Amino acid sequence: MKISVVFWSQSGNTAAMADAVGQGITEAGKEAEVIEVSSASLDALKEEKAFALGCPAMGAEVLEESEMEPFVAEVESFAAGKTIALFGSYGWGDGEWMRDWTDRMTSAGATVVNGEGLICHETPDEDGLSECVELGKALAQNA
Repeated sequence: MKISVVFWSQSGNTAAMADAVGQGITEAGKEAEVIEVSSASLDALKEEKAFALGCPAMGAEVLEESEMEPFVAEVESFAAGKTIALFGSYGWGDGEWMRDWTDRMTSAGATVVNGEGLICHETPDEDGLSECVELGKALAQNA
């Protein structure tokens, strides 16, 4: 069973988190496909029971607006019944963008792993990456 980890990253912080989430999925015995949002297929995600989405906080604590926001808006149309892990890095603020994103996915009928998104401040440290691996494992176990 393949589990996609779709992400957008500007500085590489969220990409590092995506790789760690993928590692957790693999360690849990499932196949992970870590893919940038520009190369991701909405049709493929529709076929998956569970997947992960990652995006850093941008601007006034929002999702990246040119690629990730439109992608997430499309995911909302088929999120009901899916299990989704959310993650991303931030440099300022208090995580409002992730709370808003979690609320959007929950309102669309998805189950968000751990009931909230995983956030790391700036470059994820060893503890942050370990949390990402655990998020991937939890996603795989709920898939």
